[in-house]
Amino acid sequence: MDHIAIMKKEWKLTQKILSGEKKIESRWYLNKSAPWGKIHTGETVYFKDSGEPVSIKAEVEKVLEFSGLTPAAVKEILGQYGGADGINVGDIDKFYGRFKDKRYCMLIFLKNPQKIKPFEINKQGFGNMAAWLCVPDINAIKL
Repeated sequence: MDHIAIMKKEWKLTQKILSGEKKIESRWYLNKSAPWGKIHTGETVYFKDSGEPVSIKAEVEKVLEFSGLTPAAVKEILGQYGGADGINVGDIDKFYGRFKDKRYCMLIFLKNPQKIKPFEINKQGFGNMAAWLCVPDINAIKL
């Protein structure tokens, strides 16, 4: 399975992935959604900033899934993994405020991030707001 993670451009997370400052991609949900239960060690995640072409890929080293979260559990996850997720220590409280009511969290550990020749994708059928796409083969949606 191949995955496409669509990142908020203004957060500049793709640059942090490439530099190695961000070694974990986290996804926080009220309800389980992609890639929950659909991503595994050894698979590839392609990254794109919103409004931009896909330009980075990384390999999945490990996946952790947390469910039934409480605000205390969110605080603990952020404290333990926030730095590797590219969150500056001074911003942990801001992210806690954003995630404290989420019930599910996925931590996708990344390795071997690399810049690739940029390409566009066809998101038709995934919904305009989809921030993560799971496809059997990236070539199926590559333009």
